Amino acid sequence: MFRYLILSVLLCFFSSVAQSQAESLLADSIRQVLEEGIAAGAFPGAQVLAWHKGKPLVHVTAGHHTYANERQVQKDDVYDLASITKTSSGLLYLMQLYDRRLLDLDAPLGEEFPVFAGTDKTELSVRSALSHRAGLLPWVPYWQGTLKGNARYPWQKKWDSSRTNDYRFRARTIRRDSSRRFPIRLTDDMWLHREFREKKIYRSIEKSPVKPEGEYKYSGLLFYLLPQRVEDGSKRDYRTYLRENFYDALGANTLGYRPLDRNIPLERIVPTEVDTFFRMQTLHGVVHDEGAAMMNGISGNAGLFSSAEDLAKLYQMLMNGGSYNGQQFFKPETLLEFTRRHYAAEGNRRGLGFDKPLIEYDADASSVARQASAASFGHSGYTGTMVWADPEHDLLFVFLSNRVHPSRNRRAIYTLGIRPRIHTLLYEHLGL
Repeated sequence: MFRYLILSVLLCFFSSVAQSQAESLLADSIRQVLEEGIAAGAFPGAQVLAWHKGKPLVHVTAGHHTYANERQVQKDDVYDLASITKTSSGLLYLMQLYDRRLLDLDAPLGEEFPVFAGTDKTELSVRSALSHRAGLLPWVPYWQGTLKGNARYPWQKKWDSSRTNDYRFRARTIRRDSSRRFPIRLTDDMWLHREFREKKIYRSIEKSPVKPEGEYKYSGLLFYLLPQRVEDGSKRDYRTYLRENFYDALGANTLGYRPLDRNIPLERIVPTEVDTFFRMQTLHGVVHDEGAAMMNGISGNAGLFSSAEDLAKLYQMLMNGGSYNGQQFFKPETLLEFTRRHYAAEGNRRGLGFDKPLIEYDADASSVARQASAASFGHSGYTGTMVWADPEHDLLFVFLSNRVHPSRNRRAIYTLGIRPRIHTLLYEHLGL
């Protein structure tokens, strides 16, 4: 008996050593890809977090916050998530409504969103819009609407407050100093009119052209309207609603809007773009997306910041079918409904808000590994972020970077296939 006990202990020990060595090799392989990206100028730094069966598998960091190499990437750094916001904020409220049978996904947009009532978008369905095939315009450059006369294009000179008149803004848009009428800070020298959201952004969405329904076209317009929809329906402040219903319960303390308001130290926040056409400064601690910035940093389209671990908590809950740490946030059927393809027959890969793997895998076009199951879902962000959950293989993948630093024109993250290559390494490690 004693001999068998010793043998069992030894087997466990060597198995643990082998697993540790395998995970070390995985981390080294991931780091090698990240460092290749850094050398190619894809991003100054990045990190990868993966969980398997709800437990940490690997967490790798590489590089620095900027190319000045002054601060190394840390595991608890906070990033601008960009369009990951679409699946991690106001959409959760729509899921909650559906969960409680208070939302008909085939209801007309005009019934659910007053901005669309009486417009050419009234009869489009919520399901169609969330699947990005309702014909809505992809985006609107709201910031250009602040420029007066022919000043439509990016400025060639850096911001000089002594020559403010060179940058002619239309009435009731932007002023140099804050006031009761201009309380929304874009920069220390740019203050937005308090009614810009309602009178400019919402009106632009209302009047935007719409194409025939059916063709897949990624659009963020509906998501700009979600904060107001949440506040109208819940009778709660939008950020308070999200924190009380989701983020706090998940223990996701860094996940949220306007990180500086939440006392997250600036040095923990990774800078994004050096803006040379609108805000004329390095964007650090403030949202990168211009439209979200003009909504005071709070949009359903962009604006969320988070650490890798806190984003993983939210997506682990989603991958678990709506449960996390003994708390049920959604019914499993709700998750299945929102994360399945609704228009696959049209060649549309999308779920409701969520991205999905390509229907026909194309290594040159895919952002995820070939092994990602049809049940998997997630979203990417323009700033160089991605989160992907695969419930079939119980694998969660988080990739965070600031690929737009110093310029959004840097595209090596795509041309080198950084994210799908790392995603593939995870599946291969699991023998898939």
